Amino acid sequence: MRAYTEIISEKTHYFDSKEPFTTELGSVIPSIRVAYRTWGTLNSTKDNVILICQALTGSADADAWWEGMFSKGGAFDESTDFIICTNVLGSCYGTTGPISLNPMTGSHYGPDFPLVTIRDMVHVQRLLLAGLGIGRVKLVVGASLGGMQVLEWGFLYPEVVQALMPMGASGRHSSWCIGQSEAQRQAIYADRDWNGGRYQEGHPPGKGLAAARMMAMCTYRSFENFQSRFGREYQQEGKAFKVESYLLHQGRKLVERFDANTYITLTKAMDLHDLSRDRGEYEEVLRSMMLPVEILSINSDILYPKEEQEELARFMPNSSILYLDEPYGHDAFLIDVATVSGMVRNFLDRLS
Repeated sequence: MRAYTEIISEKTHYFDSKEPFTTELGSVIPSIRVAYRTWGTLNSTKDNVILICQALTGSADADAWWEGMFSKGGAFDESTDFIICTNVLGSCYGTTGPISLNPMTGSHYGPDFPLVTIRDMVHVQRLLLAGLGIGRVKLVVGASLGGMQVLEWGFLYPEVVQALMPMGASGRHSSWCIGQSEAQRQAIYADRDWNGGRYQEGHPPGKGLAAARMMAMCTYRSFENFQSRFGREYQQEGKAFKVESYLLHQGRKLVERFDANTYITLTKAMDLHDLSRDRGEYEEVLRSMMLPVEILSINSDILYPKEEQEELARFMPNSSILYLDEPYGHDAFLIDVATVSGMVRNFLDRLS
């Protein structure tokens, strides 16, 4: 099983719960470890907490993958805020997941890691906050998979959270997104080195995971962005179109830093995302959300189109919606960070 410790920041902390954790679907994980990072100082009243929820292949190191959001007067201001980011349950950057050792067997979980949900991720985050003595969170913020966690925080722990800011996310995963996820998983399953999800030390499946990432990158950006960035430019030295070289590079990069079983685990969790599951009729569930919600929609997002965020805003009574009018597609929240940072800070200032 491949190790990912070299990717985890030395500033990462760990919280261990020795109590068995029962997932939403009934599986029992004997013990839980949570990798997390903090920035800033918790004030005496413990009411300056901002929780960042990571996207699909992110980690607790939010200052690396969302670097431009950390600044004085910006979204995450270490001089005034106490900022926390956790690595989600099921990931491969320090929190219990498929690459972890199962204490009951002494072997890596691999493909036997139980199916988890967004709600499970949030419950584990709550375990961490309780362990840190934090009972109140000023803002929960995140995009994509992170946005799904943000929304679930509002329904699972409304007594803890003051406000929510989901970005580029829906209230339930669409058939379009589920189809994209399944196509990517099938690319992993088809890898001849996959062997049912268990692979020899030093030989993780590469081609399937790389192909899955290439597919995903085509949905993270937009038609306009690909056209303006790559066009039909041909790279003679590589005997390939520029866009082909870009996608191959992105695939290789993910294989170097991510685990295939983790990719399967997290995309399945996203597919199960549905705020109304076991809660009632979808629109009525949204209407029950009384917390302040600032929704960020990306106009060029083809993965989570603006209609999905507008649906959230239409039914959540204490919500408002902002639009990021950029041509980059879904990944705009990672690219136009100056604008996104200002939006977050403006919302925080209104909460004060």
